[in-house]
Amino acid sequence: MTGQQRTWLTADAFERLREELTVLRRQDRGAEQDDAVGEQRRQARIRRLEEILHSAVVGEAPPDDGIAEPGMVLTVRFDDDPGTETFLLGVRDGGDADGLEVYSPESPLGRALAGARQGESRTYQVPSGATVRVTLVRAVPYGQH
Repeated sequence: MTGQQRTWLTADAFERLREELTVLRRQDRGAEQDDAVGEQRRQARIRRLEEILHSAVVGEAPPDDGIAEPGMVLTVRFDDDPGTETFLLGVRDGGDADGLEVYSPESPLGRALAGARQGESRTYQVPSGATVRVTLVRAVPYGQH
């Protein structure tokens, strides 16, 4: 992660991640000495949390311009489904946000929608290799949805 990248988080997600980091830093390392893999995972998680929290943008709503970006609540329609799906584009490590599903900007769907305007369609490839078409129906800042 470069120093220029920012990570959008809700205030609740920021607090949850900060608490998790505090707990992980305080864990008794002696109990983990017999489990080198467990200690490596703990250290990797600590590094990941430090990156997220260091680059966090908390409580700053993105502009209400209808463009998909982190911090926006997106309503999308998939070509094979007449219904819509609504989710927050943000960091999944933060858990859910007010009951909304959270999709990462780094996920295939998140990358496909980044910068999309309302009404714009994009395609992306899912892990199975299939190509999916998605249309951005609505994009509003978190907290205004």
